Amino acid sequence: MRKLIVSLGVLAAVAALAGCQGKPERQACPAGKRCLEFGNGFDPITLDPHKSTGTWEDHILSDVDMGLTQDAADGTTIPGMAERWETSPDGLVWTFHLRDAKWSDGQPVTADDFVFSLRRILDPKLASEYAYLLYFIKNAARVNTGAPGATPDTLGARALDARTLQLTLEHPAPYLPEIAKHSSMFPVPRHVVEKWGDAWSQPEHFVGNGAYKIVSWRLGDRVHAVKNPLFYDAKDVCFDEVNYYPTTDAISAERRVMRGELDANNDFQSNRIDFLRRTAPTFVHTHTYLGVSYLAFNAHYAPFKDPRVRLALDMAVDREFITRKLLRGGQLPAYTFVPPGVANYTQAQAPDWAAWPLARRQATARALLQQAGYGPNHPLSVEIKHRNTADPMLIMPAIQADWAAVGVNVSLAQQETQIAYQSYRARDFQVADAAWVADFNDAMSFLGLQKSDTGAQNYGDYASPAYDGLLNAADLEPDPTRRADEMRRAETIMLQDAPLVPIFFYINKNLVNPRLSGWVDDINDHHRSRFLCEKNTVVPGGSGGNVPRKP
Repeated sequence: MRKLIVSLGVLAAVAALAGCQGKPERQACPAGKRCLEFGNGFDPITLDPHKSTGTWEDHILSDVDMGLTQDAADGTTIPGMAERWETSPDGLVWTFHLRDAKWSDGQPVTADDFVFSLRRILDPKLASEYAYLLYFIKNAARVNTGAPGATPDTLGARALDARTLQLTLEHPAPYLPEIAKHSSMFPVPRHVVEKWGDAWSQPEHFVGNGAYKIVSWRLGDRVHAVKNPLFYDAKDVCFDEVNYYPTTDAISAERRVMRGELDANNDFQSNRIDFLRRTAPTFVHTHTYLGVSYLAFNAHYAPFKDPRVRLALDMAVDREFITRKLLRGGQLPAYTFVPPGVANYTQAQAPDWAAWPLARRQATARALLQQAGYGPNHPLSVEIKHRNTADPMLIMPAIQADWAAVGVNVSLAQQETQIAYQSYRARDFQVADAAWVADFNDAMSFLGLQKSDTGAQNYGDYASPAYDGLLNAADLEPDPTRRADEMRRAETIMLQDAPLVPIFFYINKNLVNPRLSGWVDDINDHHRSRFLCEKNTVVPGGSGGNVPRKP
């Protein structure tokens, strides 16, 4: 899932976090209600779970929709719409037993809704960027690519009865419960989608099955949601209303949290972490994160067809300077693509050159470029297209300087995040600044991004039969150790081919008012509003607001 980092804003205006900051302008909360004000980075592009791709959209959608599984307060996977499930001995047939649940309009949530939803996201006409994520389901790839005879009813998903869903797989997928809480597997209400078509996800028509329901969305202002009284566990939901604000200016968002206008904001500038820990330590929340920042080379740009050019640029980036001197937030230099901490996976070995002094790497990079035909009399020229958000704005000039040091002419072109990713999908770039956060806690969430059949999100169009073959073999391997080994071998091949440049591994960073309870820092950075409350508040269902509540 794409990662959003809030923008740099106006640094010169900041002298302090609190005091002399003016009167707080917190959104009015109805009398007798509890309201959560959440800084969410950006406006959503869509509220359709089958079309969304950003982490900032997931924050909203996971509050108003729920898949077969869901996140617990600590980000671990627990039952959602499915109360329980069983798997056949060969791992190919999964049977999910749904709880008695209702859509926010009072209609029952049925197994048929899930079948309809899976067919919908795999429909080629929908052009969902996340359709590939479901290719583990029998015939999903064939349906999604419009293969002859692959009609929707051939998909390995069927309703055995109103509350029993059966999925038949192409291969064992032990990570299925992790994917089942991802928006690509969220059910959508068939009766609403068939009535309103694409307009079903507009606030006036939106129907969900989560703890909250969307009331309004004012672009540039907020998405407003209220508690869904028909949610199966509504009695244990503390906040009555949630407002999600686009907070593209990091400093402004920081001030708003400190003034009490926002209860939390989902990011802050990395290079302010020491200052914030000194001045507002109880507000600062950081944790290791399943995310990587990287540059993608467009395989269609002629110079990048030469692996020596790609390798030279990969070697020349000074990741230690970027993480230790610029970001300074605890991010780790990345020489592999899969971050540390991924379940059931030991990181691939970094390339040998990763341990070399920078001067040796630069000398080798110059030699590789010279072998490829580039030098002082014929310099390589490239453009990096990047997001105009905090981390890219900070580090891109450093990468520009790193590449200039080995004789490359580099220009920078900044775009707003949504526009940048549109350019990447259209392959309108030479070098793309991108970031990826795991959709599920498995190495395949990262490595699958570079498969040749992934589609739009394989921005550089990397294609390697050897790489694909190992990942396909990993899909068929039931033994977790051998499966991890095949994925690791695939990652090694990809790193040798250098279709991308890993830059750093993320940490997640949040500013959270200490009056909030139920906030648990976790590796997924998933903090669902239904588990949050105000300290010393008694939830109507009886749970104390000063402890994380379990469903």
